[in-house]
Amino acid sequence: MNDTTAQLKEIDPRLLEILVCPATRDRLVYNREAKELLSRKARLAYPVRDGIPIMLVSEARALGDDEVNALPRA
Repeated sequence: MNDTTAQLKEIDPRLLEILVCPATRDRLVYNREAKELLSRKARLAYPVRDGIPIMLVSEARALGDDEVNALPRA
């Protein structure tokens, strides 16, 4: 994968500023390594596939206690 392809698969930072958790309407934290958007309040991780956030509760995975506790507080 070249640099241009890698950049296309990243989330646009402007999008991160406006996205909220569909379940709680709270802000999300982007985990670049895991390619997930994390919601502390909903305890959910929304996947990012090919740079596109999948903002469906049915597609999210539940976060464990350790993962939630590691998230920054709002």
